[in-house]
Amino acid sequence: MSQSRQPRQRTLWAVSDLHAAVRANRERIDALRPQDPEDWLIVAGDVGERSDLVLRVLRQLRSRFGTVVWVPGNHELFSRSGDRHRGREKYEELVQGCQQMGIFTPEDPFPVFHDVTICPLFTLYDYSFRPPGLSLEEALSAAERAGIMMMDYFSLAPFVDVRGWCWDRLAYSVKRLSRVEGPTILINHWPLLREPTRRLRHSELALWCGTRHTRGWAERYQARAVVYGHLHIPRVDVIDDVQHIEVSLGYPREWQPRRSAPPWPYPVLVEELDG
Repeated sequence: MSQSRQPRQRTLWAVSDLHAAVRANRERIDALRPQDPEDWLIVAGDVGERSDLVLRVLRQLRSRFGTVVWVPGNHELFSRSGDRHRGREKYEELVQGCQQMGIFTPEDPFPVFHDVTICPLFTLYDYSFRPPGLSLEEALSAAERAGIMMMDYFSLAPFVDVRGWCWDRLAYSVKRLSRVEGPTILINHWPLLREPTRRLRHSELALWCGTRHTRGWAERYQARAVVYGHLHIPRVDVIDDVQHIEVSLGYPREWQPRRSAPPWPYPVLVEELDG
C-alpha cells in the first residue's frame, strides 16, 4: 500500500532586534533554523552595532535559509568618531557586504514569495511622531527634561542629518513601491504607523520611532502585512484590515519574562510546495 506524501511547505519567517552582541541572545540566534531548506527569513534590523558582527550573523543565517532579506535598524548605523565608515557610508558598507552574500537589501530588486512582492524598506525617522502643537525643538526639550535620551543622539546624529536622510529615503522608497503591482509585504525596522508607539512606557520615545509620512503606505501598496521591530514589544495589530507585526527579540530582560507573545520567529506567509 502506497503511503501518501505529506505536502512540503515553504515559510517566510521574520525576526528583528537580535542584538547579537548580547551573550544571552546568541543561543536564540543559534536556534534560528528553517523547517524546510527553501524557507525564507526576514531580518528587520538591529542585528548589532559593529559591521563585522552584523555581517557575520547574517552570513550564518544565509547559510541556513534559502533566502534572507535584511533591512537596517538604528543600531546597525551607530558609529564612533574613529570608525572608517560612518553615517551613510556605513549603510553602504553593510549593503555591499549583504549583496556579496546574496542577501536582499533595500537597494536590491524586490524578491517575490508566492506571488507576493517582498519589499524591504529603510525610512529612518524624522521626529514627526510628537505631540500636536509642539515644534521639534520643544518636543526634544521635553524629552530631555523627562530624562529620555536615545543612543542615537551620540552614535548616529553626530554623523548624519537624520531628518534629511529620512526624507531622502521616503522619496526613494515611494518611487520604488509605485512600480510594484499586486500584493506586498512591507518590511521596515521602524513602524509605519504611530499607533504601536502608544504602548511605549515613555511616550517621548516615539520621536525616534518613525515618520508620519509612511501612514497610508500599507493600503496604498496593497500590503498583506507590515513587518517591523524597534519597539521591543512583539505583537500583531490589525489596523485598517492590515496586520502590523512586530517581530523583535530585544534584550534578555525583556524576552525572558514574557509569558505570552506572538510566535518567534514569526511565520508571515506559508506556501505549499510540490513533492
